[in-house]
Amino acid sequence: MYELARKALKLAEKIGAEEAEIYYASNHSTSVNFRKDSLENAKDRFSEGIGIRAIVNGAVGFASTNSARELENAIEVAVAEARVGSQDPDWMGLPSDGKYQQVTGIFDKRVETLELEECIDYAMALVEGTKEHPGALPTSGGFTRAKGRHLILNTNGIDIEEESTVVSGFVDVITVDGQTSTAYDFAISHSLDIDFFALGENAADLALKSNGGIKIEPQKIDVIFHPFAFSDIIEDVLAPSLDADNVQKGRSGLIAKLGKELAVPELCIYDDGLIESGIETSASDDEGVPSQRTTVIEKGVLVTYLHDNHTAGKAGIKSTGNGLRASYSSPPSVGLRNFIIDYPQKDVIADTEYGVFVNTIIGSHTANSISGDFSVEARNAFTIRDGALDEPIKSLMISGNAFELLKQITGAGFDVRRVGGMIIPSVRVSDLSVIG
Repeated sequence: MYELARKALKLAEKIGAEEAEIYYASNHSTSVNFRKDSLENAKDRFSEGIGIRAIVNGAVGFASTNSARELENAIEVAVAEARVGSQDPDWMGLPSDGKYQQVTGIFDKRVETLELEECIDYAMALVEGTKEHPGALPTSGGFTRAKGRHLILNTNGIDIEEESTVVSGFVDVITVDGQTSTAYDFAISHSLDIDFFALGENAADLALKSNGGIKIEPQKIDVIFHPFAFSDIIEDVLAPSLDADNVQKGRSGLIAKLGKELAVPELCIYDDGLIESGIETSASDDEGVPSQRTTVIEKGVLVTYLHDNHTAGKAGIKSTGNGLRASYSSPPSVGLRNFIIDYPQKDVIADTEYGVFVNTIIGSHTANSISGDFSVEARNAFTIRDGALDEPIKSLMISGNAFELLKQITGAGFDVRRVGGMIIPSVRVSDLSVIG
């Protein structure tokens, strides 16, 4: 299908598209999963396909296929859909700036050439790591490696091709002695720089330390969110309101907030598609717009929303390079690249006299992304006394408002983690309501 992609662009023009875009993507992955401490399955998958956007009189049509034999039909469907579609008065055309910066750290030849036996070894290293702590057992987990390739072409001169690799590992652990506790750990990277044994060991250690939890009284208190926990709040509550499409459709809690102070002055947030080895690093976004570093919040002030090509056209500005696709079978929409939380770092636990440390949360997806209100259940939470983790907490609910939370940040740790497309430290927030 790759060879057909370039021909597809010409065919789309031939049958009536005034503008056209071809997005080709392929992915080859190997995943090894285990249940308890035994190998459960190993799967090798390959997928490829082409998505077509066609524009006629300012109306956009889209179709996709994973069959070379159906490609011509898919193009005809996209063009036909555009012909009968409603004209979009805000349509400003497909991207045309094809000057790209070189990016590094997104392809590792060792990952591409991994044999199945090696993948199994990495998966079992997760299991072996948990055995460093007797009393904890893995319940599930796995290792995945993948290689991807994509090609973006359009009638305005965009022509970019890129390859990348990725590896990831996760493990869930449960204690078997005394009170039952669970924990997990995971990591993702473009290269083989993850210590999978340590992931298993960390998860088991956390599960055991969470045993024997105490109850705490309802109160307002300093809460330190581990990167796993804070990233969930950002992704489910804050990020949707930074999406320019939501802003333009009245579905954001940050409408008319550009230039306004949203956070403490020490906080800066960046979206950067160019950083070395970032999970969302690429020379372009999924529309062919050159990647860039975008300042979202600078010294507490909202500088910009995040745009794909369409929302940028409606706003009369350039795209921020945030047009992303879930796959070749979906058109682009606004998404985060490498979303970076930047706050002066210190040993934030040692700097906390009394508070709560939360490793993970459950329920952030139920939050109201327009009002910013959230109520989540904390997992693997601990009290903090005199600058050290003290006792595990049996059960804890935390409530607050994501937009107010940005004004309540008082510290950030050295423990920066890459959580998917976010680069984030532990963050301390003051005066949050907790209920034990």
